[in-house]
Amino acid sequence: MSGIAQFCATSVQLPSFPIFCAYLLMIALSGWWQKLSHPLNLSRVMLLFNFLCCALSLYTFVGFTFAITSYHGIYDLSPSALLKPIFFMYWVSKLVELCDTLFMILRHRRRQISFLHVYHHGSMLLLSDYTYRHTPWPTIGVFLGLNSLVHIILYGYYGLSVLRPGSPPSWKRRLTEIQIAQFIVDLCLVIPGYLHHGYCVYSIFYAVAMTIFFTNFYYRAYVKNHKSPEDKKCS
Repeated sequence: MSGIAQFCATSVQLPSFPIFCAYLLMIALSGWWQKLSHPLNLSRVMLLFNFLCCALSLYTFVGFTFAITSYHGIYDLSPSALLKPIFFMYWVSKLVELCDTLFMILRHRRRQISFLHVYHHGSMLLLSDYTYRHTPWPTIGVFLGLNSLVHIILYGYYGLSVLRPGSPPSWKRRLTEIQIAQFIVDLCLVIPGYLHHGYCVYSIFYAVAMTIFFTNFYYRAYVKNHKSPEDKKCS
């Protein structure tokens, strides 16, 4: 558990931590904005935003894939100068993705700001900053590269949805299944990583938590309600 304590202590010193706090404050005050304003039409901005996020994820996916193949094994915990700039761009992408929530607030879509949405965006902001500054290792690049691949599909879907508002892609359910599969793969990798390669136990907790959260979302959205909710977003 000392690894978790160290991570928490280090996180409050990260440059992203004040941004994380401002992010939570923005959400807390979003009700006031909705009372004092009218919803904004941000279709053009969101179209550019979604394809920008898609392009950033494509860049980091290609970068992680190329760099990781230069090292031996997926459990390499050695610092990598080659991977450092890719970790930086991954962190930048998580900063940019916070605009997801900002657009929801400006468009008066507060119902989309679920616990899963906030937890995922907030935790990934801190984790991406932490890995860039303290653990730019090939083994971490495996997980971030996989996440980048999923986000290419994710923001591609949302970009197409904005581009064709009357007929969005019909594979949103498959998108959530891909996200769940991502965290199951993560879990299969972090368990032996913890047992044999010096991973922090937090990696298991995070993979389990995200698997549970996304599975619960999937059940409520596609099994319990028997339909795809167009007003929900769990990026």
